[in-house]
Amino acid sequence: RGQSESIASSILNFLKVKIPTISVIIGEGGSGGALAIGIADKLCMLEHSIYSVISPEGCASILWKDAKKAAQAAEALCITSSKLLDFKLIDLIIPEPLGGAHRDLVAMSSSLKINILNMFNELSQLTIDQIIHKRREKLESYGEYEF
Repeated sequence: RGQSESIASSILNFLKVKIPTISVIIGEGGSGGALAIGIADKLCMLEHSIYSVISPEGCASILWKDAKKAAQAAEALCITSSKLLDFKLIDLIIPEPLGGAHRDLVAMSSSLKINILNMFNELSQLTIDQIIHKRREKLESYGEYEF
């Protein structure tokens, strides 16, 4: 119903925007929208959030015809912040207060503010042409692998 074209248009427009962009995954970033926010100049995740283009249940249903294999699918998808940082698909993990972000909103908000300002300050050292060039390089690097 036109979703793929909408996602593609969002990605194209995100690539062209002439301001620095920062995306923060605060819970679950998933489905087609996950593709669009992945183009941000800086992409970060809260420590306990997840990020994937498909839910583990959806992946398990497709691959193994059994949604009960969601845990196996989640492991294969590498949807955790630490794994995504290792694969260089995100730029930063923002630690959460003990018990999770929802346990201490003031501390979490303060941490988010500091980290977003740091990322913005880093991006503000670049010209918009440099930012757009780095954004394009980032997108083109997805899928690289080593033997």
